[in-house]
Amino acid sequence: MKNMVSAIGDQLFEPNRGFSRGELVFYKFFELFIAGYVIKLSWEWASYTMRNSEVVLSLGLANYFDISMMFGNSLPLLLAAAITALTFLTYFRIGFRWQYLVILLLFHLQYVSRFSQGEIPHSSNLVGMAVLCFGLGLCFFREIGKRWRFIFGSMIFFIGLGYTIAAFCKLAGTGFTWADGHHLWLWIAEKETDILSREGSFTPNWLQVLALRHAGIATLILLTGWLTELAGVAVWSVKLRPYVITAIIAMHFGITLTMNIRFDLFVMQLVLIGYPWYLLIDRMPVAKSDGLIRFLRKIG
Repeated sequence: MKNMVSAIGDQLFEPNRGFSRGELVFYKFFELFIAGYVIKLSWEWASYTMRNSEVVLSLGLANYFDISMMFGNSLPLLLAAAITALTFLTYFRIGFRWQYLVILLLFHLQYVSRFSQGEIPHSSNLVGMAVLCFGLGLCFFREIGKRWRFIFGSMIFFIGLGYTIAAFCKLAGTGFTWADGHHLWLWIAEKETDILSREGSFTPNWLQVLALRHAGIATLILLTGWLTELAGVAVWSVKLRPYVITAIIAMHFGITLTMNIRFDLFVMQLVLIGYPWYLLIDRMPVAKSDGLIRFLRKIG
């Protein structure tokens, strides 16, 4: 058991591999990507929250105190401003090491306020998880290489675990009949109702038509998706990671085609996390700029 845990740790954090310039450039770009979406989502959620009047569904922190204080005033905008300022300062490592954890708390408060109306999306989950990993990495690791290896290794760990748990949750909820193609027919019909109510018309695409005509094909689509989720923990392997991430991205495109549910932000993060982009960046002029590397190390 100890050897297995050690092997998984070696695959996730790669302690025996040197930390390259390309990695530093890529990691700071990725942090900028996350920081940008934290700020963007904060302002979007704040704008929507100001239109809320009561809590329909309590999520997270909202189960422990009344978040209706966020409604009918400018507090959501003040929170968005605070998150923006803290995110900017933390990206450039101005202030305290634990600021990302404060950002996560405020970000979560905005999330539970915005989605207190009964609709719970998945699109921002990976962004919140990344902020958690940033916060822990900055708190516990001072050496820049170890810090970033921990941050990225932790994200990959939770991504793999999350997808595999999702596969087991389907079994726990429905059993092996979850992949029955007739379930896909039901879900397509439900999305048809949603789109009709929103846009006034619905035209099934080629994959939906194929699935609706052939229950066996619908079953194959669901089974392929379930097996892809089940293989999620394989992303812990450095060699298997690009292939498993590619399969997961393909699964999300399949979900979009069959059920009109988009995972744009999820897919963008998976593209950034799932492939060794630093190998390409190491060959680019940007990684050879001593001045840039010194600056990135200072704010790393």
